[in-house]
Amino acid sequence: MSLDVRTIDDTDLPGWLRAMRIGFLQTPAVSKEEIEIRRAGMDFARTQGAFDTATGACVGTFRSFTQHMSVPGGASVRTNAVTNVTVAPTHRRRGLLSRMVERDLRAAKERGDAAATLLSAEYPIYGRYGYGPATWVTEWEVDVAATGLDTRYAGPESGGRVDLVDGTTVRELGPGLHERLRAGRHGVVDRTDRWWRFATGDLFINSGPAWTEPYYALYRSADGTVDGLLTYTADGVWEAKRSRTTATVRSLIAVSAEAERALWHYLLSIDWVTRVLSGLRAPDDLLPLLLPDPRAARITTHADHLWLRPLDTPALLETRTYSGAGSLVLQVVDPAGLAGGRFLLEAGPDGASCVPTSRPAELTLDVGELGALCLGDESAVRLATLGRVTEERPGAAERAELMLRTARRPWCPDQF
Repeated sequence: MSLDVRTIDDTDLPGWLRAMRIGFLQTPAVSKEEIEIRRAGMDFARTQGAFDTATGACVGTFRSFTQHMSVPGGASVRTNAVTNVTVAPTHRRRGLLSRMVERDLRAAKERGDAAATLLSAEYPIYGRYGYGPATWVTEWEVDVAATGLDTRYAGPESGGRVDLVDGTTVRELGPGLHERLRAGRHGVVDRTDRWWRFATGDLFINSGPAWTEPYYALYRSADGTVDGLLTYTADGVWEAKRSRTTATVRSLIAVSAEAERALWHYLLSIDWVTRVLSGLRAPDDLLPLLLPDPRAARITTHADHLWLRPLDTPALLETRTYSGAGSLVLQVVDPAGLAGGRFLLEAGPDGASCVPTSRPAELTLDVGELGALCLGDESAVRLATLGRVTEERPGAAERAELMLRTARRPWCPDQF
């Protein structure tokens, strides 16, 4: 079987989209409208297809685009975000994914991207390419009647207010709020104008799930500043003259504890809502502890989310901040030759330096383990206990723990 992997052009797009839909077990049909909408958001130079030369059919898809991700301290690094990765069930185990991944990583390295990122549908796939799980997400199901919240609640007590708005207002005010979130929470990726248009129905693909306009609730502080935005739906289910309505959060972003508390309390006090599904939250989200009875919030999902593959080790480690001062010599092992080497990391609250060094290594780790550690979520001590990092000097893992870990866990609220 002869297989060709290459970047696609405009004539390949219908077949490429069909192959992608098949790979994700969606209906294969691709409408002309979908082709036009997706074409406008794609860079063909960063879109690969695998083709069976005997039939000309596209049997594998892969795409990347530029994204910006916040790191501890609020700065951003440019990343190579990977999406739309599929291989047809008829062409598995032929190395097509490896060819597309390796080609994409080399190009990202040449562009100077600090890292590559993706959301892994299956856990075992991407570790062999140097990716590691850098953020996790948790979803809660809340039994409203069991929360213990005051049923007489009528609005925030902080002097702020919650207002229902429309999609046009969200497109106007949401981007600025989200950038403030990125400056204060690491792991958050940027949202383009196109993202906001899809999120508010201004762009819609008819061949996908039916568009249902959600509710949008803005929180404004006492001085009128927009500090929070909640997007949710409600199913309006009734049984035997009693409401069994579930409210499902699509997105809740807030830049103050007051805004976050007010939006959750608003949602949990809506008449007829008996159950709330939280959507993708950080594992250390405030939600359960905002309730008088935290047991009313039951975890339904706890899983890896954003995977990170370092491409420029110094850039990743120098851009972030560190809660305490320290130094560490890291031996980063990267079989692909993209981000490996021995580096001296000297870091503290005021900044960091990460440079190649000939000093003896104190901690040796695979590039994927660095990906899991660099946003501060994973434990170097835990990885050392598992044998996934090696202490070349006693105490090095504990020192890495004190330097790299962050007070709040990183969070990526989006899917891409």
